Amino acid sequence: STSSNPRQLCFFLFSYDQLLAAPSPHPSPTVASHSLHSVRRLYAAAATGERQGFLVNPSRAQGCTSTTRSSSRDIRASQGVSRASAAKMDFEALKEQWSEVEDRDGVRLSWNVIPSSRMEASRLVVPIGALYTPLKEKPDTPLLQFEPVTCKQPCRSVLNPFCQVDVRARVWICPFCLSRNQLPPHYKDITANAIPPELHPANTTIEYRLSRPAPAPPIFLYVVDLCQEEDGLSSLKESLVMSLSLLPENALVGLITFGTMAQVHEIGYEGCAKSYVFRGSKDYSAKQVQEMLGLTSSGMRPGVQLQPGRQMPMGPASRFLLPVQQAEFQLTKALETLQKDPWPTASDRRSLRCTGVALSVAVGLMESSFQNSGGRIMLFAGGPATEGPGLVVGPELREPIRSHHDIDRDNVKYYKKALKFYDNLAKRTAHNGHIIDIFAGCLDQVGLLEMKGLCNSTGGHMILTDSFTSSMFKQSFIRVFEKDGDENLLMGFNAVLEVLTTKELKVTGLIGHAVSLNKKSISVGETECGIGNTCSWKMCGIDPKASYGIYFEVASQGPVSHQQTPQKGMMQFLTYYQHSSGQFHLRVTTIARNLSGPAGDPAIAQSFDQEAAAVLMSRIAVFKSEVDDGPDVLRWVDRMLIRLCSRFADYRKDDPSSFRLEKNFTLYPQFMFHLRRSQFLQVFNNSPDETAFDRHVLNHEDASNSLVMIQPTLDSYTFDQNGGMPVLLDSASIQPTHILLLDTFFHILIFHGETVAEWRKAGYQDQEGYENFASLLEQPKDDARDLITDRFPLPRFIVCDAGGSQARFLLSKLNPSTTHTTGPYGGAGATSAQTIFTDDVSLQTFMDHLMKLAVSGTN
Repeated sequence: STSSNPRQLCFFLFSYDQLLAAPSPHPSPTVASHSLHSVRRLYAAAATGERQGFLVNPSRAQGCTSTTRSSSRDIRASQGVSRASAAKMDFEALKEQWSEVEDRDGVRLSWNVIPSSRMEASRLVVPIGALYTPLKEKPDTPLLQFEPVTCKQPCRSVLNPFCQVDVRARVWICPFCLSRNQLPPHYKDITANAIPPELHPANTTIEYRLSRPAPAPPIFLYVVDLCQEEDGLSSLKESLVMSLSLLPENALVGLITFGTMAQVHEIGYEGCAKSYVFRGSKDYSAKQVQEMLGLTSSGMRPGVQLQPGRQMPMGPASRFLLPVQQAEFQLTKALETLQKDPWPTASDRRSLRCTGVALSVAVGLMESSFQNSGGRIMLFAGGPATEGPGLVVGPELREPIRSHHDIDRDNVKYYKKALKFYDNLAKRTAHNGHIIDIFAGCLDQVGLLEMKGLCNSTGGHMILTDSFTSSMFKQSFIRVFEKDGDENLLMGFNAVLEVLTTKELKVTGLIGHAVSLNKKSISVGETECGIGNTCSWKMCGIDPKASYGIYFEVASQGPVSHQQTPQKGMMQFLTYYQHSSGQFHLRVTTIARNLSGPAGDPAIAQSFDQEAAAVLMSRIAVFKSEVDDGPDVLRWVDRMLIRLCSRFADYRKDDPSSFRLEKNFTLYPQFMFHLRRSQFLQVFNNSPDETAFDRHVLNHEDASNSLVMIQPTLDSYTFDQNGGMPVLLDSASIQPTHILLLDTFFHILIFHGETVAEWRKAGYQDQEGYENFASLLEQPKDDARDLITDRFPLPRFIVCDAGGSQARFLLSKLNPSTTHTTGPYGGAGATSAQTIFTDDVSLQTFMDHLMKLAVSGTN
């Protein structure tokens, strides 16, 4: 059985490297053991800047960085800070305001003062962008039980705290189109002291429970690969049976299995096990699927409304998709009787696996009867597709699956055809409002690179694990079905996001898991960044952590006229989605930011949120990586960084030693340094599937998690301190008597220094009088459990020693300040720090070149 307690995961995955070395001098014994205190985990990167001399007011490593593991989501974007106060306001006070706004609205902006002219905006280098988490969990978000008050066509903005209201005339003025609108009759009793919730200044984010019910309950269609080993299949069956108890009772559920053939199980037939078989080598059209399954007369046509409490009309699809409470016995029986695909496989060949046909049949089944109803197609793949449409590798083992090198040389036999097949399938699925999740349980690649569009276009989950027997898969799968306090699933279906702006701003695009709805409005900009030329996107699947990068341009050609009160640019985000309770909801977030004054207004520079900017720029870089060559993307990242530093740093021309950055710019170069070295842009030593998975997760997470992916956090544990202390992500942080805890988001790694490893192998932690050493070994494990508790997908947990094979996961992330070229490796002058054998430049060298180029005036 699967443990539902993620804290227990650590114990399942501990694996220590066995190193044969004589123990060095043992630790000093003490009876008193250290107690673990709560630790604020920081990036501790600013100390590097202090050494390199590019900070204006360098601080201690612990205090200058702005993101913590426990409170990293507290560094956010401010709303409506006046230019006069911003000029005087301390940076820490600004961060506190930004923190409050992200907690309230789920929004972080790269610039919190908007340039008043297009010319001024072009000089910012980093685009104006918002990182928005629509369903960010906030217990006190008001839920209104009535329809929203909207502006007249074509604006359709929603009543919000920034509207001007004439309580006597019962009229409100829309701040987006300046139209006058009559308040509805039930607002007749409002006064200046008694206003409705949506006009309250604190309710810039508000949610409505709409009267429109969902056309059908949530649908979950399992698509299971039978071409896998018995232990993997058995473990997967246990997880699937367990998941039935986590679904809402009225949820519809179905089963498709595939190997050489694809089988649609008719769980509504009680006489015996009955299924419809599709040949794995044939490409079936949607019409053929519907005819073969007998779905030509649909029971749930698009647009049919289901009244709350009424029985759903039973159509032909009810033979394959039934409510859980009705089908649980039949489905459990069908799952438990599943056997490995019986088709014989020679020792020199791969199993024939028709993944493409199975997915095509699943999409056809859902779209025929439940179009525009919330539903998930959950694919469990144990290997790559080797048969039929969508195959990614041939069945012969002597033929290797494609690598990044093969793709770069265009030496790919199946790649383009498979990519086109799955992209077309993704477009159909997104149009129907359904979600596709991919759970991969295989040591080899399964074809995520070709299938990535299925998840990226529909807002589905992508989980990459070594086996379905691993705790990493089991715990991640359980967390898909997490529920809120009212026992509703923490997931939204059939979601649509629309963005409205005032005349000063235009939307240029969105980067995230969505598809364009091609809706044009006066809010759509001339340029395009990401998925552009629209102000509305369809996400299909959305959850409380799903975040989207939305980019803007300044529309006005000249500066605004001087006024007593600063003018504001405004954005309104409208998120319609099907709540798992069965009703449609609308969440509205409205934010306003001041426009800058005359050219050169210092308030613009002071409003820069370097963390939000780093995440928004990394999304653009990853988006470019999908279509451009890797070196071109790296050059673009370098150009943007040099231009930004040249624009906002303080320096004397051609004098790098005079280079200084203000405090809210100091971490940005480090983020870009680590982004350049990250697996998001450097594909060397990564498979195409791993690259697709990593980029998928980056485009889903919020600012704090994305920053951990870009620049991992590192904590050090030793005897002379209480708990973990944040240290530099640098090779100098590796010391023989220290334990390090690395969090890359995808991996949680505990690294024992050489001396600590020798003490542990000698068994001192088990001896009386060495309780302090036993406590030291436990502290990083306890902190690792805390990190794993709410992480999705579950990270890989690694415990290693200095010199061990898995130490490479740590060494690859560290800034190589001590390499074989920087000191007398192994000689009398060698330091105690770890020497890294690499040709990569260090952060110090990177900053030296950056300062030289930024001050040259020729960048």
